[in-house]
Amino acid sequence: MLGKNSVTLIPAIMPLISWFMLRKSDQDNGITRNSWDQEYDYIIVGAGSAGSVLANRLSENPMVKVLLLEAGGSENTISDIPVAYQVLQQTPMDWSYLTEPQESACFGLRDRRSRWPRGKVLGGSSVLNVMLYVRGNKNDYNQWAANGADGWSWEQIFTYFLKSEDNQDHQFVANGFHGQDGLLTVKTPPFLTTLGQSWPVAGAYLGYDYVDINGPSQTGFTVPQGTIRNGARCSTAKAFLLSSKNRDNLHVVTFSYVTRIIFNQMKKAIAVQFDRFSMSYLVYARQEIIISGGAINSPQLLMLSGIGHSDHLNHLGIPIVADLPVGDNLQDHIYPGGLTFTINSKLSLTEKRVFNPITLGQYFTKGSGPLTSLGGVEGLAFVHTKYSNLSLDWPDIEIHFSSGNVFADQGKSLVKLAGVEPEIWDTVYKPFEKIDSFSLLPVLLRPKSRGTIRLRSPNPYAPPIIDPRYLSHPDDVTTLIEAMKICLSLGHSPPYTIFGSSILDIPFPGCQLYPWLSDSYLACLARLLTLTIYHPTGTCKMGSPDDPSSVVDQNLRVIGVNGLRVVDASIMPTIVSGNTNAPTIMIAEKAADLIKGDAWIRSSFDYHLNSLIGK
Repeated sequence: MLGKNSVTLIPAIMPLISWFMLRKSDQDNGITRNSWDQEYDYIIVGAGSAGSVLANRLSENPMVKVLLLEAGGSENTISDIPVAYQVLQQTPMDWSYLTEPQESACFGLRDRRSRWPRGKVLGGSSVLNVMLYVRGNKNDYNQWAANGADGWSWEQIFTYFLKSEDNQDHQFVANGFHGQDGLLTVKTPPFLTTLGQSWPVAGAYLGYDYVDINGPSQTGFTVPQGTIRNGARCSTAKAFLLSSKNRDNLHVVTFSYVTRIIFNQMKKAIAVQFDRFSMSYLVYARQEIIISGGAINSPQLLMLSGIGHSDHLNHLGIPIVADLPVGDNLQDHIYPGGLTFTINSKLSLTEKRVFNPITLGQYFTKGSGPLTSLGGVEGLAFVHTKYSNLSLDWPDIEIHFSSGNVFADQGKSLVKLAGVEPEIWDTVYKPFEKIDSFSLLPVLLRPKSRGTIRLRSPNPYAPPIIDPRYLSHPDDVTTLIEAMKICLSLGHSPPYTIFGSSILDIPFPGCQLYPWLSDSYLACLARLLTLTIYHPTGTCKMGSPDDPSSVVDQNLRVIGVNGLRVVDASIMPTIVSGNTNAPTIMIAEKAADLIKGDAWIRSSFDYHLNSLIGK
């Protein structure tokens, strides 16, 4: 029986259905198949931000057969909408991971657990993210190279950013730091609120310039670019798989959950075992198997296959193939919630202003309007705290400016998706649920805290044990305190005080004992509302084979075995100073060339060997 609210929903739903019919989704269009061969040259596990790129690049050679296996399905019209990324969380497109209860953070989240959405869909987390196009800092990559990742300095990887990029903003392209011929569309969204327009002005009050954060200098303020095409999300599936869908040598099979890598007696990876619709299959690789499951699923699959800490695998009864520190070095970007500012003007991106018949019409017919907003993030800044070396262009904080907040939908879903305790909602947020506001999210770029990924059991369907150990290093807290002070200055700067901006003035539960906005109060708030920005990295660390902390070498080959690589964000030795999607795509672009180069060497060797044998 229909409830009493159903009648009021029908007028809003009918235009939505009509526009869905008018605007054809370009997500599937024959990319996938339900059959596969017994053997391929390359098998790629995971069709996310890295796997989709690899599938495209490796299948450029029509003589090479490539199989791409993905545990999830395809995108849809809803996932296309840039501002609707959180709607996709805790759906079949999301692995819906939870961390272990945190000892030093997340006190205001249910059970002290952080919710970690991860893409389970063609395109992976590029379908669930906020789509911000940020490369990181050149010093990040130079640090990688200096610490043993030869070949990964900024000068050596910069061209791979250009290779994938199709930047459509002429003012950015003109500075010489962007590409226009790539498959990944990058553009500034067509919609910006008045609050977003004020962001660069607020930065100027603090002495920061308006910059291209992917250009000559990262330090400064900007209106962000995103992976957006015609007002809609441009995932890696859309960019790299759709463009290669007519290649007969590329087979993409969805709903395929890989449970194990099979090795021969020489420790060469020769096959993968995967489940599809309750049936188990084996498929063989002539040349290589590439794992691109991300910072959680890649180490999980390695450990299930016998590659990991020997004591951990022995405890679970898993035969050891290689004793490596798989699952160590886990890093993530976090920010303290609670820096929300009320205003006296009707300017925020609230649910009712974003989702209504007018805005739906703008989006589905013209690719414009507030639905094209990059998850509500209308401003980015890279700034220095007093703990950062001011002589280097290497900021330690990234600030996300959002023209909304967790109560933009008046408590219907956003607070629950973040996992915020009901007491915090009732005490702090609910009194302001009908008031316009904006939020500042100071992201800790280079955390010193390190966590781990471990198997919960030998059952491949058991979610792994995720323990990021947030704020376990005291320096992370002191840096965040300074970052929060910068945000307080920004929120109360003249460009926003003209709208009557004021920080929420109700102390958060558990922090009332500390003086209002003192260092001790801000530290309490950081540990109370510790929120992820969805950037897990580092769990299959790249480095020199002589480094006992390395899992893969500089060519991303798993150390101690043959025919197996890891290509995704898990190989980052240290997390980049910025959002991780663009760097992950770069990693895949470079990896594709490394794989092709090794294949050429193998074929040349085989040719000369056969010539000698023939003689």
